[in-house]
Amino acid sequence: MSNRNLRVERLCASATAIALTAFVLPAVAMAQQAAPAAAADQAIVVTGIRASLDASAAIKRRNPVIVESISAEDIGKLPDVSIADSLARLPGVTAQRLEGRDQRLSIRGLGPDFGTTLLNGREQVTVGDNRGVEYDQYPSEFFKNVVVYKAANPSLVAAGISGTVDLRMLRPLAQNKRVMAVQLRGQMNGISALNPDSTNKGFRASAAYVDKFDNDTWGIAIGISAAHAPSQNERYNAWGFPNDSAAGGAMLLGGAKPYVQSNMLKRYGGVVTVEWQPSDKFHSTFDLLYSKFKETQHLRGIEFPLAAAWGSGATLQPGYTTSNGMVTSGTFTGVHAVQRNDLNERDANNLSLGWNGVLTLDHDMHLTLDASYSHAKRTDFLLETYTGTGYNSAGASDTVKISANPNGTYSIVPTLDYASTTQFGITDPRGWGYNGTSAVVQAGFLNRPSFKDDLASLRASLDGKFAGNNVVSGWEVGANFSRRKKTSAFKSYFLCPKGGTGSNCTVASGSTTFTSIPSAAVIGSVPLAYLGVPKMLALDPMYLYNNALTSSYDNRPVSLVRDNSVTENVLTGYAMLKLDGEVSGKKVTGALGVQVVHTDQSSDGSISNFSNGVVSIVPATGGAKFTNVLPSFNLSVEVARNSFIKLAASQTMVRPRMDQERVNQEYSTNPTYLSASAADVAAGKTYFSGTGGNPRLRPYQSTNFDISGEHYFRKGGYVSVAAYYKKLTDYIDPSQSFVYDFASAAKGVTGIGTTLGLVSAPANAGSGNLKGAEGTVQLPFGLFAPALDGFGVYGSLSYTDSTIRLASNPGKAITLPGLSDWVQNAAVYYEKSGFQARLSYRFRSTFLAEVSGLSANPTYRQAKSEGIVDAQIGYEFQPGSKLAGLAVMFQAKNLTDRPFITYQNYDPRQVIDYQRYGRDYYLSLSYKF
Repeated sequence: MSNRNLRVERLCASATAIALTAFVLPAVAMAQQAAPAAAADQAIVVTGIRASLDASAAIKRRNPVIVESISAEDIGKLPDVSIADSLARLPGVTAQRLEGRDQRLSIRGLGPDFGTTLLNGREQVTVGDNRGVEYDQYPSEFFKNVVVYKAANPSLVAAGISGTVDLRMLRPLAQNKRVMAVQLRGQMNGISALNPDSTNKGFRASAAYVDKFDNDTWGIAIGISAAHAPSQNERYNAWGFPNDSAAGGAMLLGGAKPYVQSNMLKRYGGVVTVEWQPSDKFHSTFDLLYSKFKETQHLRGIEFPLAAAWGSGATLQPGYTTSNGMVTSGTFTGVHAVQRNDLNERDANNLSLGWNGVLTLDHDMHLTLDASYSHAKRTDFLLETYTGTGYNSAGASDTVKISANPNGTYSIVPTLDYASTTQFGITDPRGWGYNGTSAVVQAGFLNRPSFKDDLASLRASLDGKFAGNNVVSGWEVGANFSRRKKTSAFKSYFLCPKGGTGSNCTVASGSTTFTSIPSAAVIGSVPLAYLGVPKMLALDPMYLYNNALTSSYDNRPVSLVRDNSVTENVLTGYAMLKLDGEVSGKKVTGALGVQVVHTDQSSDGSISNFSNGVVSIVPATGGAKFTNVLPSFNLSVEVARNSFIKLAASQTMVRPRMDQERVNQEYSTNPTYLSASAADVAAGKTYFSGTGGNPRLRPYQSTNFDISGEHYFRKGGYVSVAAYYKKLTDYIDPSQSFVYDFASAAKGVTGIGTTLGLVSAPANAGSGNLKGAEGTVQLPFGLFAPALDGFGVYGSLSYTDSTIRLASNPGKAITLPGLSDWVQNAAVYYEKSGFQARLSYRFRSTFLAEVSGLSANPTYRQAKSEGIVDAQIGYEFQPGSKLAGLAVMFQAKNLTDRPFITYQNYDPRQVIDYQRYGRDYYLSLSYKF
């Protein structure tokens, strides 16, 4: 995006915020004075958007903890396309888009690694690589509301530092009558199918049944959901920008990968809730949620190695142009590109079971028991296939012209015909294949990781009330035990052309280096015209895998020591005093208490060494036990009618990424220091050294202070302002050096002075702070005049600043992943007599995004600011109509077609990722009876 467009976007975002604060807020006082007192006490029945907003405001108002909330407009109907979409509209909450879908949530500037997600108050596992929940695994139709806790509470077990997201399912006994509801929604992406074996059209269908029986003593809610969600992605990825001598030391595009990507996410889910309350003495609830999804990604593109400084073998010709130290156009000869036809498949399922029982021991005392189990399993099939003009740059070379585009990408215009089956064949075009000891004909590669995550939890609590009308009105004590085990297993294979006499795909053994493309594998061609490539071969990668390629197990040391498991046994005890009463005529609610959390964590895996062509693998186990004390205090004071001041202070923690807790190490030995003593280790004179994980990692710690002012209007709507401060300690430095005992690897080694060595691994060696403020407005315009009834506005503006320093580089403050300094949300809506319309906008300033790097490993890059515009319009037939209960809705996402862009070295010209997802359109029909 050009600087001019960026300025326009920021101006629009600022104007929206100014309008909310400078125009709407002053009118509130006038509306308060003008509203007749009698009208304020009348019951106002609203539905749809307004009902959702009112329900969310009621949750925020009643809760003494500082929270935000979203509520379903009706059964099976959250106010947005997905849960993540809805959450991204809350004050201080942002979402990073992945594959065109909102996915990675940041709360108050802290990314998904700093928060937790609960389902009906219970911690959940994830199908992702770590702890951060991928919200695609939860069908949004199944939830009544979602509450985001921004402050801690003593009874909120497994709370996060940034916040805690609690997904809450519908409770059948709370419904007034039997409900049956069905919904069907068609979906289309604005970009035509980019690959011949994909589509840009999909659907979503759901059905729900809710009823009560036996004099309303028990109820049941059943829901099913199916979705086929397509997405298209015009991808561009730059390798980087070295200072190349061929360009006079100017920055030069080192290489690029233009791709077209087509995805299809297929998800099926079901939910059952059974609620039983035979008397006032006992209440039981059982929940089951199951979700299964499969995502298929077709990717086709070409890798163009360009910079000679990075061993491309290409030559930059005279006549290139530069601007401010960067080559903006030029011609390269001797280019040997890698044409790729890839297929990624992910199969995952998620199961959550939970039972809760509340027994009333006497009028003021209750015993609560809660048991839950959460399971997730995921397997990936990540297939890469390569074609080129010859093995190891031996075939015909290309002449390529590049030119910089205003959006930061480069147009790449080749000379060769990349759709030719006579000039291109199955091979290792660059000779990149290497198994650690010898060259491999790597005409493709297959990664097959799998993950399994299990969490069982048992909780018991006892609560009661104190006699009298004291402000300290009650008490609660409880304990929760959970056991979580995440297992990660990895397999990978080199793929080489069939034929020849070789083994293990090695060149030396006689493996085939080049073979023709089978005609049955050709399914057409695809254009990369958005970046200048007219077309390339579209091959069926599965046909190649099954018929034209042979596999050889990847036995490199780095590949052999990835399997691991991480187990966490956590016992949490808590005690709290509840506040509910009056002080000096002011209503006061809140809680004061403490959690004591004991953790026993361990990891099983292996450590490996590679020397003289031999791989040595030794089983390894590590772990730690520790206890954390987490006090917290919440206070809500109704300082005036419908006006509240809320205060919170707490100590919170969140556990490290699970891949950081693994015990796995890759180590090396230095015979020079074989007899070195333990005293020499600190000076770096060690026989053993390695890199890997750290099973002794402690959680991040945070001391938090929050204050919020909230005013609720009698006829709906509210305004609030909040400020927060977090002091972060035990922050994890991902590349800290510390002492590790390599005793398991020292067996059989004679003359060794010490088994201690140094490893480079994550450690709790950082600290810092985070502070910010946010404001929220939710106003129905009926407050101002009856003629405006049905119109409304809601929005928020937040600012966050952080300073984090790591021991490995204390002189430089780092950027928190996921933190945008400025986050703005705004929406205007109209809803009346069954008709509804909404236009919404959300903006986030630049942030550090997590993207997929080499071998699908997570890496971080600076992402450009982005503003997303969505809209919806619909109508629900009203009572009295023959079509009563039927509703139709049209929705559009990303109307401005905003791409996702990252860059490096704090230089927006050095664009690394450019992904255009296009607009998404939805047309839905729902019927309730």
